[in-house]
Amino acid sequence: MTEGLGDPLPGGGWRGWAALLAESFSSSTFVNYAASGATTARVLDEQLPSALAFRPTVASVVVGVNDVLRPGFDPALIENRLDHVVGSLCASGAVVLTARMPDPGRMLRLPGALRRPLGRRTVELNGAVQSVAERHRTVHIDLADHPAVADRAAWHVDRLHPNERGHRVVAREFAGALEARGVPVPRMPSAEPSGGRSTRPFEHVWWLATKGTGWVLDRGTDLVPHLLGMAAREFWSAVRSRRR
Repeated sequence: MTEGLGDPLPGGGWRGWAALLAESFSSSTFVNYAASGATTARVLDEQLPSALAFRPTVASVVVGVNDVLRPGFDPALIENRLDHVVGSLCASGAVVLTARMPDPGRMLRLPGALRRPLGRRTVELNGAVQSVAERHRTVHIDLADHPAVADRAAWHVDRLHPNERGHRVVAREFAGALEARGVPVPRMPSAEPSGGRSTRPFEHVWWLATKGTGWVLDRGTDLVPHLLGMAAREFWSAVRSRRR
């Protein structure tokens, strides 16, 4: 999400909430180390060293949904990684931004048997993020229960990333939270789309037919069997409970 996926620029590339927020500050230099598909392990191993070398005054650590979508999910390990990343950035003098994340099963509108295990994982992820945020006193916002999550007009065609309107919602939430912390934000990000490129209706169909299919195939060897296994275990657990 921080890479800007879902908020395309007319000349190509992505913008996103972090760039929109950076534009709100006077005389700011913005660098985006985010990468699509990154897990907390990748943030720790690859992105943190570059971020520390940059020595930011404000740094975002908004990550975790990709961990939820993969086998080997371990909330304790995720919390340890986030604690190291956030703690290192705070120790360098940065104001760190964190967020509770929405449930990907809800956004993708998965069947209940698949959505429920993802929902439980998301709760555990957000618990880990919340603990780290409280420990290091980050500027923390709640995207899990934000009204925009239920607003399809705020989402990109992939149903996992915000579109320009959605990215502006996130930018404004962080701007407000920064001001509440006492960090001046000279210009509040606009809520209305401008300067980006709107997604046309046929692109929704095109994405589902091309990239959407590719996304499913990419996950087909790990996520889908794992989700089916979780759904089966949940089903048999419910059957045993009824028999008892």
